[in-house]
Amino acid sequence: MTTNNPPLFSAHEQALSHTPCPQCGGKLVMRFGKRGPFFGCDHYPSCDYIQPINHNDGHIVKELDMPCPECESPLVLRQGRYGMFIGCSAYPACHYLASTEKKAENTDVGCPECHKGHLTERKSRYGKVFYACDQYPSCRFAVNNKPVVGTCQQCGFGLLIEKKLASGVKLQCADRKCHAYQATDNEDKKA
Repeated sequence: MTTNNPPLFSAHEQALSHTPCPQCGGKLVMRFGKRGPFFGCDHYPSCDYIQPINHNDGHIVKELDMPCPECESPLVLRQGRYGMFIGCSAYPACHYLASTEKKAENTDVGCPECHKGHLTERKSRYGKVFYACDQYPSCRFAVNNKPVVGTCQQCGFGLLIEKKLASGVKLQCADRKCHAYQATDNEDKKA
């Protein structure tokens, strides 16, 4: 059962063979490095020309109907190396930038550890949401789930967290030593 089908990526490779290296005129081939695939000259190491495949150079995705607060030029949504961002269309004359991410929300829940600050929604470097004291670095209190004002029925700790389980949302003590689930009014009536 042999068939003479062409290779799966032959059309893509033929497209690459028509692009000459701008430095030496050699053929550009796809190579793989620690940061992903790229095009490189087949005369390497005598020719060190490389070309990235992804062009995240700040190209304009959409023009926004808002003026720049610094120079009154229209703002644009751009795709950059680290994601989307809002910038001035008059760049490089105007360097105004704005982030597309929302500001951190203050939960108005007091910190149970230092009693000075409030818990604020933050994001880890991996994008996971957590809640930490705004008095950081003097106070390092943080919880991974949404904080709720209340007192633990078992240990008396001054903060509860919302825990989402298969059976529904339950309140749990935020103290790392306790972590007791709180009885709700419905459970008290059944007992």
